[in-house]
Amino acid sequence: MKRILTLLLVTALLITSCTSKFAKIQKSKDVDYKLKMAEQFYAKKKYNFAQQLFEDVFPFIKGTDKFEDVYYKFAYCSYYDKDYLNAENLFKTFVETFPNSKKAEECEYQRAYCYYKQSPKVDLDQTNTNKTIGLMQAFINTHPTSPRVKEATDIMDLCREKLEAKEFKSAELYYNLGYYKAAAINFTTVSENFPDSKKSDEYKLQVIKSYFKYAEMSIEEKQVERYEKVLTECADFLERFKDSKYFAEAERYKNLSNNFIKNLKHEQVKKTA
Repeated sequence: MKRILTLLLVTALLITSCTSKFAKIQKSKDVDYKLKMAEQFYAKKKYNFAQQLFEDVFPFIKGTDKFEDVYYKFAYCSYYDKDYLNAENLFKTFVETFPNSKKAEECEYQRAYCYYKQSPKVDLDQTNTNKTIGLMQAFINTHPTSPRVKEATDIMDLCREKLEAKEFKSAELYYNLGYYKAAAINFTTVSENFPDSKKSDEYKLQVIKSYFKYAEMSIEEKQVERYEKVLTECADFLERFKDSKYFAEAERYKNLSNNFIKNLKHEQVKKTA
C-alpha cells in the first residue's frame, strides 16, 4: 500500500512539474523558442502540449514556409490523441489550404481514415461508415495510382461488410419478432443491396422462409396467394443458386408450398360443392 501511495505521489509531482514547465513556455513571447519546444513535445509524443504551442505560434508563422509543416503536425496531434472528429476537419483544412503540397494526398487519405476510425459497432448508426466509403472512393478516383489505393479498397470492403451485417440483423429482428412480411422485404433489400455477397443464397433462403411463415400465419382466404409468392421466390433461388448448400432446403419449401396450395384448393372445391 505504501509503495502504491509513493508511486501516486511521484506521478502527481511529475505531472505538476511538467504542467508548470509548460505554463512557462506558453507564456513566453519568443516565437522561435515556443516552436522549438512544440517540436520537442511532438517528438516525445506529448501531443496535447505540442498542439497548444503550435496553435499559439500560428499567427506569427502564417504565410511563411514553416506554416505548412506546423499545420501538418498540428493535425496529427489530434489524430494521435485519437480525437478523430477534430483530426478529420484539420486534415480537410490542410488539403484546402495546401492543395499543391506533397503531403496533400496523405492528408486527403487521412481525412477519410478518420471517418473509418469513428465507424461504430454494427448495431449503431452507420453515418460515419457511409462517409468512409464515399471519401475512400473519392480518394481512389482522384489518386488511382496511389500506393494507398489497395488499403482504401480494403477499408471500403470492411465498411460494406458492416453495413451488410447491420441490414441483415435488422431483417433478422423482424423475423424473430414474428413480423414475417417485413422480414421478407428486408431480407430482399439486403440481397439487392449486396448482390455480390458470399451470403446471397442465405439471404434468399431467409426471404423464402419469411414468406412461408407469413403464408402459414395468414387467414385461409389469403394463403393460396401467399404460398404462390413462396413458390416464386423458390423458383428464383433454384435458378440462381444451383450449387448452394441450401438448395435442398429451398426445394423442401417449394414442395411444402405446392402441397399446401393443392390441399387448400381442394378444400375450397369441397366447400363450393
